[in-house]
Parts: sequence; C-alpha cells; structure tokens
Amino acid sequence: MDPSQLRALSSAILSDVMDGLGLVRRAMRPYIRPLDDKRVMVGRARTGLYMPSYSLRDGENPYEVEIALVDDLQPQDVVVLACNGPTERIAPWGELLSTAADVRGATGCVTDGLVRDVTQIRAMEFPVFHGGIGPLDTKGRARMVERDVPVECGGVEVIPGDIVFGDVDGVVVIPRAHELEVIDKAIAKLTGENNTRDALRKGESLASVFERFGIL
Repeated sequence: MDPSQLRALSSAILSDVMDGLGLVRRAMRPYIRPLDDKRVMVGRARTGLYMPSYSLRDGENPYEVEIALVDDLQPQDVVVLACNGPTERIAPWGELLSTAADVRGATGCVTDGLVRDVTQIRAMEFPVFHGGIGPLDTKGRARMVERDVPVECGGVEVIPGDIVFGDVDGVVVIPRAHELEVIDKAIAKLTGENNTRDALRKGESLASVFERFGIL
C-alpha cells in the first residue's frame, strides 16, 4: 500500500490500534521528538546501525555505509538510524544528509542519536525526529556498520519495509505483516473519534457518548 494514505491518521490512533491487536512496544520512547512539531512523517523504513568508534585510520572514509544508504533512498523512504540512544556523543544526521534524502523523495528521518544543523533543517521543512540535539559529528566517535538490517531504535524493533509514522505525539512503527489490518482499524477508529467529538460538541454527556461509541 501507499504509506502516504496514512497522513490523515495520528500516532495516538495507530498506537491504540496496535495495542488492541497485541502489537506492543510499537511506540518509540518519549525522548524521541520532532525538530518541528508541525511536521508529519510517514514512509517505509530504511535502517542504519551505528556502533561507537574511538579512532580513525589514515585515508579511511568513516561515512562509507552511510553514504551508500542515503544514495540508495527511494521515494517515501524514512531513514531510521539506530545509535543505542539516548546518547551524548553521536549526531549522525544534519542538513546535508537531509538535503540529499529530500531530493531523492525520502519523507523523513528518525534517530535515537543526536541531530544538528537544526535551523537549516527546519527551514527545509524536512521531517526529522531525534533523540537530542548536539553539534558532534560521528567522525571518530561512531560509524554506520550495517544498513537495511533489523535494528532497535528508540526501544522499538524496526525491520526494513515497516511503516514508520511520526507526529507531534511521537513515532510508531507498523510491522509490514500487519499493516493492512492496522490501517483498516485505524481508519475505522478515526471515524469513531470524529463521531464522538461531534456528539460531545453538541453537549451530550461523556458517559452517554462513550456508551454509544466506546471511544475515549
């Protein structure tokens, strides 16, 4: 399915639906926050796994795997960078990677590491969700050792191809094997919430509305 069809939904609705299906630990930890609260991120996961490093050999390119991942991005991909966060020393994402990803049609990045170049990324309106903000480059501190492999980011297992959805409430990950069921139920829940809201605005009591729609 086309992930962009989820933009009318929310991380809260998707989280509730996955909880109801027994798909727990699908919401990233609350320290993962958007650089811009107005941005919504949705797309399929392209993952990168980082490990700490403490030295740099002469002539070595510490960005080799990272560059290969970004250059291979496709439209509606979301970059997911696993840094074993929260961390104070790894900032794998910044303005130039955002620019390269945006040009390729990627729809965002989420990392449990740090991000930098915040002013420039906000001006681009490219959705980035982060585990903190800091100026530290990864060079000599960490490197991407694998790409397009299962990772854990923000406490959630992410497998390449999973749908990643982020908004001001947080980031959720929908397993590919369950995405159609999750999305169908989320659309139904959205309709129910709209009906509930309309009834409450008409002055109906919360108890009667909940009894009718079963949504709160």
